[in-house]
Amino acid sequence: MSAPILELIPEPQERPVLVAEDLVRIFDYGSRSAAYRAMRSGDLPVVRIGNRLYVPTAALRQLLGMPA
Repeated sequence: MSAPILELIPEPQERPVLVAEDLVRIFDYGSRSAAYRAMRSGDLPVVRIGNRLYVPTAALRQLLGMPA
């Protein structure tokens, strides 16, 4: 990974929620399946809308000790 993780997480105003593809890029999960596993396991804060899973950017930043 070329950039530090903290630099890859956008501001909540810029992107209120993240999707699995974003998590693959940020955390180098390797696949969307791995990102969805992390989302379903409770390791990441998740909002479910219908059958889709989203990670609120502000909650993720707070989890990582970043300003929300």
